[in-house]
Amino acid sequence: MTSLDKPTSDTDRTTDQQEADARAVTEAALFEAFGGVRGMVETVLPGLLFVTIFTIDKNLTNSAIAAVAVSLALVAVRLIRKDTVKHAFSGVFGVAFGVVFAKMTGNAKDFYLPGMLYTLGLALAYLVSTVAGLPLIGLILGPVFKENLSWRTRNPGRKKAYAKASYAWGLILLAKCAILFPLYWWADTTQFGWVLVALKIPPFLLAVYLTWVFLAKAPPPIDVFAEMEAEEQAEKARKEAAAAEAARGQEF
Repeated sequence: MTSLDKPTSDTDRTTDQQEADARAVTEAALFEAFGGVRGMVETVLPGLLFVTIFTIDKNLTNSAIAAVAVSLALVAVRLIRKDTVKHAFSGVFGVAFGVVFAKMTGNAKDFYLPGMLYTLGLALAYLVSTVAGLPLIGLILGPVFKENLSWRTRNPGRKKAYAKASYAWGLILLAKCAILFPLYWWADTTQFGWVLVALKIPPFLLAVYLTWVFLAKAPPPIDVFAEMEAEEQAEKARKEAAAAEAARGQEF
């Protein structure tokens, strides 16, 4: 019997199942943390509507009203469905800041400036936090994986994966900024708006994919919530045992 003909052992099957479970947990956590397809739609739609209307009639007010209206509508839909609103609310605030900037300067291109500055700041936060030994992506995903900050001292392989992922996010966002900021000065509002919309999703998907790759190969998270619950149960059992022992002592 050749090595190719050898049956798969129970240990191999268990390992494969554990790896599959780890990948599934990672995918679910990333989907929850970054909003999934719906979150991407909520991120892109206001800006897409703004540039579409501005391309048609070159009217800043009409474009701004449409962007704000669709952002509020997305929040309303989530509230009606009783879904989490954090991604939709972040879109509302981003659109609101963009409208304020654009109306203050009278330049429709400034609608995109707050988002660009936020992207630059986020890129630097990813890189600086990783250099400081506290990778930002770990702070974001730690609670989602129910590990909180246990990866910092108790799970070095996972900390390394978070560091790689944070570097990936930082460099990808910096590359995006390197494209957008020169265009902000050189391109007209319509051209710049369409380029920005086109760059909304691909860098994000690349960063999420790399995060998934790094974490799928990392050790599993330490469930600190389960540990705390187990400690509470053990403490409760000790108290009950002590109480029972004291009751038996009083009987004699």
